[in-house]
Amino acid sequence: MNYILFDDATREALKPLTYTRPVCEVRLGITTIREKWERALNVKTSTLTDDYLSEKYPMMMSEAMLLINSSVCPRKDMTEMIMNMKPGQTLISGEVVVAMYKTKEGFLSDEEENSEKIEYKGELIKVNNLADIFLLNDKELRHDFDELTKERKSQKLSDTNRVIGDNIFVEEGAKVECATINAAEGPVYIGKDCEIMENSVIRGPFAMCEHSKLKLSAKIYGATTIGPYCKVGGELENVVMFGYSNKAHDGFFGNSVIGEWCNIGADSNASNLKNTYEEVRLWSIDKNTFTPTGTIFCGTIMADYSKCGINTMFNTGTVVGVNCNTFGSGYQRNYINSFSWGGNTGVKVYDIEKAIEVAEIVQKRRGIDMSDVDKNILRHIYKLSTKGKRIR
Repeated sequence: MNYILFDDATREALKPLTYTRPVCEVRLGITTIREKWERALNVKTSTLTDDYLSEKYPMMMSEAMLLINSSVCPRKDMTEMIMNMKPGQTLISGEVVVAMYKTKEGFLSDEEENSEKIEYKGELIKVNNLADIFLLNDKELRHDFDELTKERKSQKLSDTNRVIGDNIFVEEGAKVECATINAAEGPVYIGKDCEIMENSVIRGPFAMCEHSKLKLSAKIYGATTIGPYCKVGGELENVVMFGYSNKAHDGFFGNSVIGEWCNIGADSNASNLKNTYEEVRLWSIDKNTFTPTGTIFCGTIMADYSKCGINTMFNTGTVVGVNCNTFGSGYQRNYINSFSWGGNTGVKVYDIEKAIEVAEIVQKRRGIDMSDVDKNILRHIYKLSTKGKRIR
């Protein structure tokens, strides 16, 4: 059986984060949504997404295909239903299409194939908008922790640490010394070859993925996920970092999402609560307006390759696009279009070839050669985000 993760309308709602990735590559909890499905199904998946991403994330065609909604997180009862589906069946949860069993002939002709709808009545965990990534992180982190650690033995923590609670799992090669870890309110997962430096304070639920580093005296509140190959200092609360990004110095970020290859300058801060305690509204690229988040706590959403200078201040509910370079005194605008260079006193378009040159240098520092495919993806996003649009 060929399992394909397909993007639905959620892809538009999750821009700018999904400019550079299909929805299944969003990190939620400890792993990405793709990794959750591959673990649940014990298979490798392919992807049905926007054409310009298809070279990096190809779809594998076969005579029989199970298409699964990439914005939905698996649960055991859901996975069992999917694995028992028959040709022509569609699994739904309310108005949401969860999965479809398609033949190659029916897929290519876009026919219904006498579709029979079957209903999933269990818990549906679905990412619908940008705020959902941090709002659902607590639930998914706990679920991933149970799935990743069951019937496995944790590496023992050094006696130099102060530990509260026992819901802690430490992978091989992790170094943790003189830290305070409180797992009484939620699990703490420390990935392979991570390092937690002295005097760091962590309150679960918390996940730290492979090769990441917490710097001296970092303060981390749940529900926070630090993706692979990140460097983190200062204070975080309910933040999801996808991976390969740095917030290495003092400064506060809360209820925020930071993509890959981002860098937060020293002493930068992101407000996550209005003085009026009103519900936060986020800029929607899809709807071209500000939309409600359903929460009074919402910080900054920062897409891939973006950076900010030292002492940058982000307003409550700020969206930063792909490959922005933001700096300057005062609060930044709460929507910064992709490929913007500047701050609240003026913004110009960031030259695409210069942006790619910098991205290459950043990846080279991590021992990665930037592919031509990734460069072309950035060029495509540049055309999408700058053509006929005013830089705000």
